[in-house]
Amino acid sequence: MKDFIDEFERYRIIAEKAMEQVSDDYLNQVVGAGGNSIAVIVRHISGNLISRFTDFLTSDGEKPWRNRDSEFDEVVYSREEMNDLWNKGWEVVKNAVSQLNDSDLQKQVTIRGVSLTVQEALLRSVAHTAHHIGQIVLLARILKGSEWKSLSIPKNKSKEYNLNPTREKKSG
Repeated sequence: MKDFIDEFERYRIIAEKAMEQVSDDYLNQVVGAGGNSIAVIVRHISGNLISRFTDFLTSDGEKPWRNRDSEFDEVVYSREEMNDLWNKGWEVVKNAVSQLNDSDLQKQVTIRGVSLTVQEALLRSVAHTAHHIGQIVLLARILKGSEWKSLSIPKNKSKEYNLNPTREKKSG
């Protein structure tokens, strides 16, 4: 379970570092036809996490009260509103996952009526969340332009980084 908790946290931090680089004006910017803004992606991630992890072990992960389609409506959010959405989603995950232990990984949960082990559901959620956080990072990088500060190993700095790999996961 610690690995799942750590991965959720790692991706949360990556997104937050990307969003910190973007001005408030750009949080609602759509960069291409049919695309989503950072704020809309945050709303979707939050809606997904709240739905999936509310009553995680006892109810279907796709809650009847969730209106997924509305998560993609073009709504303008302030940074504070966006951060509130973001934090609500992560709080639900933190509360649910922190109550689980390794023996829970083989228990069954459902998402949209499909039975999955807790491990499968967690893997699915980490992958879904990471996918959208990658979108947030790409949008932030595009919107920030030449002033972007790399969140990983900057271009042409691999050899230098490998001499002191400070961001690598500690073993054990």
